[in-house]
Amino acid sequence: MPPVPPVPSSASPPRDPRAPILVIVHQAHSTCGRVGAVLRARGHILDRRVPLLGDPLPADLSGHAGVVVFGGPMSANDDHRDGIRAELAVLERAMGAGLPVLGICLGAQMMARVAGARVSRHPAERVQIGYYPLWPTAAGRRRGLFDGETPAEVYHWHTEGFDLPPGATLLARGPDFPNQAFALGERALGIQFHPEVTHEMMERWIHKAAPMLMLPGARPAEDHRAGRRRFDAAVARWVERFLDRWLG
Repeated sequence: MPPVPPVPSSASPPRDPRAPILVIVHQAHSTCGRVGAVLRARGHILDRRVPLLGDPLPADLSGHAGVVVFGGPMSANDDHRDGIRAELAVLERAMGAGLPVLGICLGAQMMARVAGARVSRHPAERVQIGYYPLWPTAAGRRRGLFDGETPAEVYHWHTEGFDLPPGATLLARGPDFPNQAFALGERALGIQFHPEVTHEMMERWIHKAAPMLMLPGARPAEDHRAGRRRFDAAVARWVERFLDRWLG
């Protein structure tokens, strides 16, 4: 897939700052968690779609203030799924138009793929499931997205990662999967981790996907809970600032 050139923010058309935000999730029970709560608190209606269950995606995004694509157990490389192909296409349109776009885990991997980067498993088949360190880059600090109050560790649940797309700015790094956050232009941001996860979401994932906790690199369930007690308050503070800067 050829890279999508980022459009400078000055080229983006004026948009209603309280217009609906298109949010794309991947399973019937999926929620937008903390990210959705923050966006609603900022006055946005969430236009929730599940393309993998047949929901159509808007042909015209001019009435939306932004697009958020959340995570899921499928792969950004699943071209045999109509829903994944539809999501890749809407991301290409949104990113090309300079619309604020945020990809979380699978969403970031799809953004990277649209922009011409590879999405793949770890060469040693390692995964990140649980809390892991997050290291801001100088560019991430300069942009105010990953600053001195960035959480020391963040929550992950993924088996694949992404190469840095051509022309992208690396904002944060981490162990095993070094590319943890990137920017394409001023308005498109991808993050590999899950700041949206609530306590209830975490417990549901732990119970429904318990066998994955045995994969190489995964943390045991008790470490998930301990990590949440230690780091979640910082994640909650950080994600509000991050989303405000993303929406401008």
